[in-house]
Amino acid sequence: MKAANRVVKNTMYLYARMGITIFSSLYATRLILNALGVSDFGIFNLIAGLISMLIFLNTSMTQASQRFMSYAQGKGDKKEQVSVFSVSMMLHLVVAILSIIILELVEPFLFEHVLKIDLDRVDAAKTIYQYMVVSSFFIILSVPYDAVINAHENMLFVAILGIFESFLKLGIALFITYTLSDRLVVYGLLALCLSIIIMLIKVIYSIKKYEEVQLNIKKNFDRLVFHKMSKFIGYTLLGSVTSLVANYGIGLVLNVFFGTIVNAAQGIVAQVSGQLGAFANTMMKALNPMITKSEGAGNREMMLDASFVGAKIAFFLLVFFYVPILLEMPIIFKYWLVNIPDYTIVFCTLLLLRNLVEQLYLTLGTAIISVGNIKHLQITNSILNIFPLVISYILFSLGFQPYYLYIVFFVYALLQGGIYIFFAKKECGMSLEKYFKKVVFRSLFPSALIFVIVAIPHVMMQEGLERLLTIIVINLFVFPSVIWLFGLTELEQQFVKQVVDKIKIKMHL
Repeated sequence: MKAANRVVKNTMYLYARMGITIFSSLYATRLILNALGVSDFGIFNLIAGLISMLIFLNTSMTQASQRFMSYAQGKGDKKEQVSVFSVSMMLHLVVAILSIIILELVEPFLFEHVLKIDLDRVDAAKTIYQYMVVSSFFIILSVPYDAVINAHENMLFVAILGIFESFLKLGIALFITYTLSDRLVVYGLLALCLSIIIMLIKVIYSIKKYEEVQLNIKKNFDRLVFHKMSKFIGYTLLGSVTSLVANYGIGLVLNVFFGTIVNAAQGIVAQVSGQLGAFANTMMKALNPMITKSEGAGNREMMLDASFVGAKIAFFLLVFFYVPILLEMPIIFKYWLVNIPDYTIVFCTLLLLRNLVEQLYLTLGTAIISVGNIKHLQITNSILNIFPLVISYILFSLGFQPYYLYIVFFVYALLQGGIYIFFAKKECGMSLEKYFKKVVFRSLFPSALIFVIVAIPHVMMQEGLERLLTIIVINLFVFPSVIWLFGLTELEQQFVKQVVDKIKIKMHL
């Protein structure tokens, strides 16, 4: 129960952060789009897609490093925790250096043969690329510090740092609105400075706060830990890199066939998906250490139960926000953005549906990682990751519209879900009957019911602000009622009641 209470407390910290950051981030996007214009915004998202995929790589590698740190904490082995951090630091330094070399080697090929950018903006785009390369170095080096902070479940610090970062991003957006210099170049430079500042804060805080954060790598080096971690991270990188290449390649394919305007739409959709997905990802950030520590302590049943609950709650969190947005997306975008690039709405609709599918199985990945045998999962995923890139290129060559990209991504999500379910059964001993009964059915049925009820005013009223507000209000009342009756088990209902009672006591209600 203490672990569950800790998850609740950490989740509350992270949601408090999001309550502040999500609106500032979306407003910053609006400012940046207006300041740069659609074409330059598309250029930045095309080049900065490099950073986006490295942030994904950062998350994946953090999860791999955190697995060993949380596992060692579950065992209560202090010496192993020190060794894990030192080995992680060494491995990520190597990865960071190799990334710089590879990115510099591919730059001439990208700009001469791949990217489709107006000639008068090529120099600015090359400058942005160099900023992104340097930024990627610091992003990769920050992974061990992210891992140790997450393993200690210090979500209060994560929340405070996230709020600070969001305010700096908003400040950058305001600054480029008024600068007389090349706004695209200035924006890239300030984004680089921001990544360096955030990393330095993490480093200084971790050194002062945690005993295992020791920079004497030679002294704390452990060959057995190195062998286990390098093998584990190697397989993690195999899956992550193929996914990154495929995802970034999608941006390149869109650019080649449709130009930077469609890249701008893709960038906006990524912002919306990222901000809304943060609600589920935040909960997972608080839950993942508990899943791994349960496995480290030898409690497989608790580990799987936590994975099931996490998948379901993550799905519900997205449904709460997605239902009104999917129903009223045109009017929402109208009020949010001054200029809406072509294909933005259809891109966003299809991507949000894909995200919903993914939530049903992502925690199974954490469960498999916790057990540690990820070789076959990562090899299978690596092959599947190329699927969207190849199929999309073929479709675009045949004259299909850009939105078919996200239809392909939806099919990809279904296939990937089947892979995760298969390996969770094989490696973790997961019961398929329990998974489909506790997660899939209890997620899909109440969510479909919510959508049908909330959609009633969408059918009966004319489009406008009044219909949007009506749908939001109905969703606020219908969602908790339906989820309580059909989404939660009796034990989960009891736990929710206990959490609410504790919040009431703390707030003296």
